[in-house]
Amino acid sequence: MTASSNLSAADLDPAAPRLWLVATPIGNLEDISRRAERILREADAIACEDTRVTRRLLDLLGIESKRLFACHDHNETASAAGIVKLIADGQSVALVSDAGTPAVSDPGYRVVRAVLDAGLPVSAVPGPSSVLTALALSGLPTDRFVFMGFAPRKSGKRRRWFEAVAQETGSLILMESPQRLAETLADAADVLGERQAACAFELTKTFERVHRGTLTELAALYADPPKGEVTVVIDGAVVVREKVNKYVPDGGKKKG
Repeated sequence: MTASSNLSAADLDPAAPRLWLVATPIGNLEDISRRAERILREADAIACEDTRVTRRLLDLLGIESKRLFACHDHNETASAAGIVKLIADGQSVALVSDAGTPAVSDPGYRVVRAVLDAGLPVSAVPGPSSVLTALALSGLPTDRFVFMGFAPRKSGKRRRWFEAVAQETGSLILMESPQRLAETLADAADVLGERQAACAFELTKTFERVHRGTLTELAALYADPPKGEVTVVIDGAVVVREKVNKYVPDGGKKKG
């Protein structure tokens, strides 16, 4: 097997003024890519959801003396302005979340928007994602899907949340805490009907597991809250269309 002609070791200069969105492991350190490690090593500064989490990752990678500053849900707007200034002044900034791909159900969107609005470049180093990993392992259709983020905490809002996607034919992907998992699955069953689903726990970690079944079966299984982070995948709606002969008025239905 020969390498694809569009693969190359050539790359953008990590030290050039730019925002880098760097995906980091969701559990297994070996999932860090060589490119991600190089960008983290060579960037002038790293903006991170939790500096303590990122420092541990850098220590494991042997990256020392790196400037870190926080960029999380509570300070993202202010951090975005600071990041824009750093890049405008000629520095490169890597943005990471605690795990996975930044800006996907994690801080980052406001930063990306601010950098783009300032006319500055943004690049991504793709990698680990609990969303895509759970979808691939679910055994449910992967050709179309909707990522919904974290489910609302209150049942009423959660049920309306599911009602909004009840007719969506793609697989539904959401995140939930172990403590609310059973309630969320039960609400989904009430609103969406009895669909197949999969709950993926501790992805890429030692105790990774995926449980598959109907929404009701899984809700009963988790009556006692399980341990570990969970990503839920639910089968999409089945749409049945009435066959109509488009060449006959009224679809060929008899009158009288």
